[in-house]
Formats: sequence, C-alpha cells, structure tokens
Amino acid sequence: MNVLIKKKLFFKNYEKLNNITGKTNIAIKVANLVKHYKGADCCAVNNLTFEIKSGEFFGLLGPNGAGKSTTISMLCGLINPTSGSLQIKGLEDRKS
Repeated sequence: MNVLIKKKLFFKNYEKLNNITGKTNIAIKVANLVKHYKGADCCAVNNLTFEIKSGEFFGLLGPNGAGKSTTISMLCGLINPTSGSLQIKGLEDRKS
C-alpha cells in the first residue's frame, strides 16, 4: 500500500471519528486577517483567510517579507492583528 493511499485512509477514518464524537473538523480558522505596523508603507499581512482541518498538514510558503512570521506570531498570541479574526479549535476567538 503506497503512502498516498494510507494518507487517504487515515483522513477518511479520522473524519468518521470526528463526526461520531461531534468534534469540529476545523482546527484553525483565520478570517480577513490584517496587520499594519506603525510607520510602515505597506501592511505585513493583508486580508488573509484560510481554514486548517484537524489532522491536516499545512505550510506557509512565500518570499522574505511576505508575512509568514507575522501570521504565526498572531496565531500564537504574541502580537494582535490590526483587523480580522482568529479561531483555534473553536475555543478561542481573537478579534482585533
């Protein structure tokens, strides 16, 4: 059995388990996230929206200065967003 088939079976079984237990499938939800730094000409993060399901692998890719570290810092609660909202496992809703 190749890795792709194993991965599909894992996620299919994981989704069934979540549906049975009534857990939410969304681990992280980001909506319209914006971060402006004082004195900067442009914003570090501009209207970012995405969802990450439980058990899913996710990567932030981009060139230097694209806002990857700023996004992670906002998700960790180290800095506050200028606007938008963050939800982590549906328990925490940080709005600007």
